[in-house]
Amino acid sequence: MMKSKHYSLSFTTGALMHRESIRIAEQYAALQDWEAVRKQVIAENLLQTRTQNTLHRFCREVISRLKLLTEAEMTLLVTGSLQEQRYLLWLAICRRYEFIGDFAREVIHERYLSLALTLTPSEFDSFFNRKSEWHDELERITPTTRYKLRQILFKMLREADLLSKADQINPALLSERLTAAIVQIDRQNLLLFPLFATTLATTATRDSA
Repeated sequence: MMKSKHYSLSFTTGALMHRESIRIAEQYAALQDWEAVRKQVIAENLLQTRTQNTLHRFCREVISRLKLLTEAEMTLLVTGSLQEQRYLLWLAICRRYEFIGDFAREVIHERYLSLALTLTPSEFDSFFNRKSEWHDELERITPTTRYKLRQILFKMLREADLLSKADQINPALLSERLTAAIVQIDRQNLLLFPLFATTLATTATRDSA
């Protein structure tokens, strides 16, 4: 069989980056142009970083994520509740990094469905090992980098309120307006969240009504 396309693993730049993301999303709402947003963020150090290198890196990372949200999702990111914002940022991360998106669907969602609500490092390691069979880039990762990837991913989940401090998977409490925005393009986006099958079925029924 053919190898899958390479995973991008550059998400160690930051975790959920909520504050930075909302600041940049607000600028986009005003300017409606990503290049103009980038220039203004850099010129005025809107992320309040200590160094230019960090500012450029954070700005580049956040924009690469937010550009993958739809206009409806971007609007809700600026106007929505803290919980809605966290879920949208998790969604953007999953779209930006296929590795994380696959982990969300194949590990978090599936474990939630089976009521195996604990998420431990061993689940990450098992997933990583499975994917290594089809992704040569994972085989070249050092143990130190692999540990950092795991730490950042778990931190993202906690900051998105999808994982407790005790490593228990939290159910995603998606509002109706957030669900409507997420499923506009593809209902499969819901699989990136820990939701029961009954919730997915209810959403599908509501959409078809």
